[in-house]
Order: sequence, then structure tokens, then C-alpha cells
Amino acid sequence: MYQNNPPLSPKETMPTMYDLPSELVGESGLPDEFHCIQADLLSETCQSANYTPAEMLLASDLNLYYDPRHPGWYKRPDWYMVLGVANANQQENLRLSYVVWQEGIAPYLVVELLSPGTEQEDLGQTLREVNKPPTKWEVYEHILRVPYYVVYDRYENKFRVFKINGTRYESVFLPENRFWLEEIEMGLGLWQGSYQNTEGLWLRWYNADGWLPTLAEKADSERQRADKLAEKLRSLGIDPDSLA
Repeated sequence: MYQNNPPLSPKETMPTMYDLPSELVGESGLPDEFHCIQADLLSETCQSANYTPAEMLLASDLNLYYDPRHPGWYKRPDWYMVLGVANANQQENLRLSYVVWQEGIAPYLVVELLSPGTEQEDLGQTLREVNKPPTKWEVYEHILRVPYYVVYDRYENKFRVFKINGTRYESVFLPENRFWLEEIEMGLGLWQGSYQNTEGLWLRWYNADGWLPTLAEKADSERQRADKLAEKLRSLGIDPDSLA
């Protein structure tokens, strides 16, 4: 018997994000208040000179499906960045999960925010259980080979970065608790300040000019510029309201 049509490619036959669960009721490790605020700050201040927002996926607690041989296995990083993927510009196209075998690109950087229940696994101190999925560390280091793995412990104010070197992660020395990534012309560092009305020590992006602004800071800066311009016009005898 002859086959009229060629066989479908694995990309066409493997499960997609519509086939895979995006959440499990009662799952441990779901985000607390700090995780949500910290993730927002990372996303707001992530403003690369080399990639437009449409070319970067910034995800928080979005299931990451990583192994086509075991399509049900996933991890849920606290925050991660994928470079060179198209972002949805229509609500109906927003991702339910990130499926590596469909997208074709692994994350560039993963951030895990330590909590007492996940600390050992986040730091690669747990062994894989028999007949169980690999640990986070194994997935990021050996399977996806994520170039940069960032861990922040807010309880002890410890900021750590691990970089792929050969086949393994090696710890990176962080002078002044800052780490520069040349490819995206940005760095991650610890910043003391108030965000979403919460004072603390936060992970935040910076560039060569300093800390990258939040949405509120951008709005405040625009307001100050507008006030200065209005003041200048009034000094010249011009009513700024008449120009509106």
C-alpha cells in the first residue's frame, strides 16, 4: 500500500500548549505576595537596547514544558526570559504555557526566588527521585542548558548567578551584587527602594546609565519635564494652557 502524503513532522504531532495543563489545583510552590511584586519589577525594568519588547518573552510562573519524550513534564520558574521569540499582540494568542519543542528556543535566563520549601531544589542540592521528573537544576543545566540561572534569597539577601561553562553551571563572582550581560546590554543587581508601596531589597535591571525605570518612575519623570517646560513658558510670558 502506498502512502499518498508524507508523515507529519514531530512539531505537528507533539502536544501543544492547548493540550497541556497550564496549572494544577493544590500544586505546591505557587507564588506568594513577594514573588508577584518581584516578578513585576523584573518585567517592568527589563528594557534591552538590543531586543524590542516584541522580541522578548518575559514570563512569571508560566509552565515551561521542556522534554518532548515526556511531554507532561514541566517546571514553573518564578521568572524567565526568552530572546528572539514573537510575543502575542492579540489577547486570544497569549500563551497558556511555554512549550520548548513548539517554540524552538530555550530560555536565556531563569530566576528562582528562594523559599523554605524550594531552596534545596533551587540550589541543586536534591537528587532526582526514581521514576520522577528531573529537578529544576537538572532541567536548566543539562536539558535546556539555560545560559544564566539566577537565584535570590530575600531572607538572607543573597544574590547568586550561575553561568553555563561546558556542561555544568559555575558560580559567578558578583562585585557589588551586580551582574552585567553583554548580549542584552543590561545587568541585574540588588536595589534598595520602594516598589508597589513596599520597601525592600529587590532584584532590578540596570544599564550603563543606571537603574532602568519602572512605569511609575517614567510617568513621574514625564510629569516633571512637563512642569519645567510650563514654568519656562510662563517666564517668557506664555500661558502653557493656551497651547493645549
